[in-house]
Amino acid sequence: MRIERSEGILLGIILIYAVAVALVNPAFLSIETVFDLVRTSSRDLILVMGLLLIMLSGGIDISFMAMALVSSYCATAAMMQLGLSSIGFLLIFAMLIGVVMGLFNALLISWLKLPPFIITLGTMNLFHGLMATLVGTRTFGGGMLPPSFNAFGSGNLIELESEYGIIGLSLSVIPVVLVIVLTWFIIYKTMLGRGIVAIGNSEEAALRLGFRPLLLRLFAYGYIGALAGLAGSIYICQVNAVYPDKMIGEELMVVAGAVIGGTSISGGKGRIFGALLGIIIIYLLKSTLIFLGLSASWNNLFVGIILVLSLSFTAWQEKRRNERHLLFKIESR
Repeated sequence: MRIERSEGILLGIILIYAVAVALVNPAFLSIETVFDLVRTSSRDLILVMGLLLIMLSGGIDISFMAMALVSSYCATAAMMQLGLSSIGFLLIFAMLIGVVMGLFNALLISWLKLPPFIITLGTMNLFHGLMATLVGTRTFGGGMLPPSFNAFGSGNLIELESEYGIIGLSLSVIPVVLVIVLTWFIIYKTMLGRGIVAIGNSEEAALRLGFRPLLLRLFAYGYIGALAGLAGSIYICQVNAVYPDKMIGEELMVVAGAVIGGTSISGGKGRIFGALLGIIIIYLLKSTLIFLGLSASWNNLFVGIILVLSLSFTAWQEKRRNERHLLFKIESR
């Protein structure tokens, strides 16, 4: 796999930051830190894969956290009403609800011809409002939830013994890996992926090539809806509680992670590895502040600095590419 220059810079930042934190607090360099980072970031690692597909198509979606909350909350409420305890039911039902909401976004964007940001800003509040009105706003604590929730959320794929006790790699790494592989397959091995990248670069050119933008958007927004249902379900299993407004407001960090990883906000450009690095660096900053003795408010400052630098570097690369392209055209004449 070829590593882009921006991805190499991110890897360098992660390495330098990790060394700096380890110098201040050697306890940071442990397998426990890696396992904890995987567990805490699993929700957003899944979501950024769906967002990557949307941004490659030239769109944006900021309603995915609302979809994650609504789908997982409704699925949990249905399970408790029916007396069910199956994690499989939770995941499938939540993903189906997410797909419906994602398709609704795609249809509105195609019919109204408004910017996706405006549409999804509206549907974010619409989805949450419908849940609060029709389903309720009750908080479900750990003692009220089916035992399978906690069993999955606290379960480990691998367990190791350390000086602090037993540490483990969370079961949530399984859906994360599956989603990454599936997203890679869609983007690089299917006509759907090629079409999504094509409409992100030029919708008119994509139409001439025979692609149908409406169907491609339906797939992309339906895909992020399904991943939102999956990610929301994993999250409530990890915290072993369901709150009616917990995830709302956390979507911008996922968007920031995608952009930091080199995904273009204008569409047609983005890589899975870069998006993953963007999320990892955000969670690395968030989880290591305690090792540096800093408050959580510093996290936004660090993320903001990296985001601005990333956008500046991307803009500079684009400018250089355009200048070389223009120079080639002049010389070819």
